[in-house]
Amino acid sequence: MKKELIHLTFQVNESEQLLRDAIRQYGISKKALTSIKYEGGKITVNGEEKTVRHRLDLGDKVQITFPPEKKSAGLIPQQVEFPILMEDDHLLILTKDAGVSTIPSREHPTGTMANFIAGYMEKSGLSSTVHIVTRLDKDTSGIICVAKHRHAHHLLSEMQKSGQISRTYEAIVHGHIQREEFVVDAPIGRRNGSIIERVIDLDGKQAKTSVKVLSRFEEHGEKLTHVRLQLHTGRTHQIRVHMMSIGHPLIGDDLYGGDLQLIGRQALHARELTLLHPFSKENIHLIAPFPEDMNALIPTNYS
Repeated sequence: MKKELIHLTFQVNESEQLLRDAIRQYGISKKALTSIKYEGGKITVNGEEKTVRHRLDLGDKVQITFPPEKKSAGLIPQQVEFPILMEDDHLLILTKDAGVSTIPSREHPTGTMANFIAGYMEKSGLSSTVHIVTRLDKDTSGIICVAKHRHAHHLLSEMQKSGQISRTYEAIVHGHIQREEFVVDAPIGRRNGSIIERVIDLDGKQAKTSVKVLSRFEEHGEKLTHVRLQLHTGRTHQIRVHMMSIGHPLIGDDLYGGDLQLIGRQALHARELTLLHPFSKENIHLIAPFPEDMNALIPTNYS
């Protein structure tokens, strides 16, 4: 099956503009231009291939064809369906179930979202590999953002570094949190002797999480709090470590002081994603359905 190349198409709204300047507005760097020119892509104006020195007229239709990409070595495509929240030529935003890893490892080369996304792209005939922008821990459910080509991945990664991608989570934690809203601002580093566990570490990387209480309740005699959390940084296990540090670990998170009596995984869900589309400049705000295992613990129905 012939692979379908991915395009960026736009109409010129300024006359006497060089093609080079017009495409620069979409973050196309010199390196990206070189890749487009020499690796199988092309740039056309009104259907005709042009150089970047071509002078545009008002209303001209520009199409950038991104070069084909090779599938990552060792990534095994699997035809497994998953819920899609939004998709266009550049982005694929989906939801992940708890218990599914985001990317494969040497010990577990299949059964991950990356395998499923590779299978979806293969079935769709896209000449692209998997570019995951926002990862989740295996036992965290919720939204994942995927770029469909290298250039979109580059732009989204830069947006993420500069805080232009907003991610909101919801969690259920042990105890009744007394404050309604507050910020945990504490650096995080790796625990000595562990490749997995993180701790609050004054020499670690700066980490900041906003916390808002949604409800307080009891389940089987256990005091619990349902919280909304917004990440201002993206450190590994950030929410889990920050909530443990204030004495309210996530239920089900036995790595950081939670217990497994009420739920078999950390009660953490990537609920909302907000970003400005890197090409269309459209505001995107998506909400992932609340997972059944967490919802079952909250007294009133929550959607």
